[in-house]
Amino acid sequence: MNVLTSNFDTYAKGFLGTVELTVYSSALALLLGFVMASFRVAPVGSLRAFGTVWVAVLRNTPLTLLFFAVLLGLPRFGLVLPFQVFAVLALGCYTSAFICEALRSGINTVPKGQGEAARSLGMTFAQTLTLVVLPQAFRSVIPPVGSTLIALAKNSAIAGAFSVTELLGTYKTLSELGYNIVWTFIWIAVGYLIITLTISALFNLMERHWGVVR
Repeated sequence: MNVLTSNFDTYAKGFLGTVELTVYSSALALLLGFVMASFRVAPVGSLRAFGTVWVAVLRNTPLTLLFFAVLLGLPRFGLVLPFQVFAVLALGCYTSAFICEALRSGINTVPKGQGEAARSLGMTFAQTLTLVVLPQAFRSVIPPVGSTLIALAKNSAIAGAFSVTELLGTYKTLSELGYNIVWTFIWIAVGYLIITLTISALFNLMERHWGVVR
């Protein structure tokens, strides 16, 4: 227990770092996931191709390799940003591919007649998607999107290997100070549980209010 009480500031800094990574990366992933899902169902072939390539590349690329590409590769092209920003880009882009597929699967559950009826009323593709299709698809994709964001929170641990302040990285400091490694990891696990259970509770609440009744 003393490893927590004696190093609460270290744990708190790492915990808040993981929370920030999770929040910012989730926002980016949801935005890009929505855009790519729109591309994948768009009537324009080039947009569908772009969305397909985006998903295929990112879903089949190891996240650690993507971190290396973003955090170590982009500065070579003159793009120099704080490592935390690079970590958010890597996590957000990677997770967006999974968000995209979750949204696309939800869109496919909406009867085609809904879109045809909207187009017959003179709606554009963007209006049909945002006003008719997505509101209905949203109800069925709440659980998979929630699971994907929980995975993102755990994946953020990789950022610690690239000098980004996050929860798992606190074990290095505490290990050097001679604290019991078992208790160090127990309190790190508790921190991750707090984050993931909070996300789970939020999405369970959303599902009760807006989810599909089975």
